[in-house]
Amino acid sequence: MIKVLVADDQALARGGFRMILESQRDIAVVGEAADGAEAVRLARQLRPDVVLMDIRMPVMDGLAATEVLLAEAGDLEVRVLMLTTFDHDQYVYQALKAGASGFLLKDVRPEQLIDGVRTVVAGEALLAPAVTRRLIAEFVRRPFHDGRRSPELDQLTERELDVLRQVARGLANQEIARVLSVSEATVKTHVNHILSKLGLRDRTQAVVFAYESGWVEPGTE
Repeated sequence: MIKVLVADDQALARGGFRMILESQRDIAVVGEAADGAEAVRLARQLRPDVVLMDIRMPVMDGLAATEVLLAEAGDLEVRVLMLTTFDHDQYVYQALKAGASGFLLKDVRPEQLIDGVRTVVAGEALLAPAVTRRLIAEFVRRPFHDGRRSPELDQLTERELDVLRQVARGLANQEIARVLSVSEATVKTHVNHILSKLGLRDRTQAVVFAYESGWVEPGTE
């Protein structure tokens, strides 16, 4: 059973998300929070698998709550799926930089919300092509590194570096397999090795790392 905590300052929105998610046999909403601080407290207490986190909330916003929650030490394993009505570059970048596993707009269709929860629980990043394009556009505007390759890249094999480049392009495993002429299972193994070696939570962090490390530059393939 996938346990979900819903954090949104609007009771109507929380109720709507609960109704959609609990229509599924494998998903249970274990709690609701009206602000970021409450979301952090309830996540510690209820230990959900996924937190649906609104960005704009009182007391502590969703970005700050995500940073606090995911920076905590211990064995708390939780994925954060950001929800917002604001389709702006700054929110996409800040949410993913904070460690969120995905980003959805609140007008998402019910089936997309359900699929999104299942996707991030499976350890995949929820990076729709439109979101990936906005994220890359943000990197274009920001001087993230001084042109030198991060020494952390030396931990990866040449094939793993190839896979990381394709992940940074926003490609799914099946697409990467086609590009590199390998099996999808092989790609999945490489992705797991990349995340493990670099100490990254999921593919979203891998995308951010690929750009910030200097391995991939905006506008290049």
